[in-house]
Amino acid sequence: MPRIALVTYDPGSEPTQDSDLPVLLEALWDAGAEAVAVPWDDPAANWSAFDLAVVRSTWDYSWRAEEFAAWVERCGKLTRLANPPEVVRWNTDKRYLGELAAAGVPTVPTRYMAPGDTADLPDDREFVVKPTSGAGARFAARYTPGERDTAVRHLERMHAEGFTAMVQPYMRGIDTAGERALQFFGGRFLHASRKGAVLAPGTAYDADKVPHPDLEPWTPTPAELSVAERALAAVPGSPELLYARVDLVDGPDGQPCLMELELIEPNLFLFLHPGSVPSVVDGILAATR
Repeated sequence: MPRIALVTYDPGSEPTQDSDLPVLLEALWDAGAEAVAVPWDDPAANWSAFDLAVVRSTWDYSWRAEEFAAWVERCGKLTRLANPPEVVRWNTDKRYLGELAAAGVPTVPTRYMAPGDTADLPDDREFVVKPTSGAGARFAARYTPGERDTAVRHLERMHAEGFTAMVQPYMRGIDTAGERALQFFGGRFLHASRKGAVLAPGTAYDADKVPHPDLEPWTPTPAELSVAERALAAVPGSPELLYARVDLVDGPDGQPCLMELELIEPNLFLFLHPGSVPSVVDGILAATR
């Protein structure tokens, strides 16, 4: 009986927000595995007792990046970690978008501003400011050129907290075609979803946001699948990935381009795709062998 840790966050006294977790735990037990949910920062966790640790919902890691990086190194030496430690390290910093763009992957144009850099913001289009380490649209906001002063205060706040900012043009295609999330598991396409725009005009960067509004199943186009596969093929070292989510939006030319590549803790949206549960379980079990 393989022992599997589904690595999550500590929700404290609140119910977990990971709706995939109970579904996967039950399905893995039914398949003959001993599966438990373990917060990544649990000091009592014995990671060496597991055959596999699957990072599932470590959704507080981006505010504790150094601590999380140390855990990844430690856990990766004690058991098999999925995705692999080198992949997790690379994917924690969204400067990876620049590497993928340089490799020829169609990508949302992105500039980076580290603490101390001048606030070089667009003056001819709407734009988005967000941190290179973040999740769930935290510290993200969209601005018009006339809102430059507010955007500068946003940058100053992030820089004061040690974050590097990324600045992207607001991709207007999101307002009509939404954002598509293509999920892969065990190296194969699993399913896809589409959601509406997350960043409404005028919403403050530190306001709570709905990370997946109007989520619905989606059938990806051949062009979307092509961009997703190109992005995955461009991950440095061509590692074996247990799971991946490729987030796409339409560029100004109407063609799909990469918004983010989620290789650490993507929501699988199994409530929307219950038929995918057996494939996910098979992939996890295969990774223990």
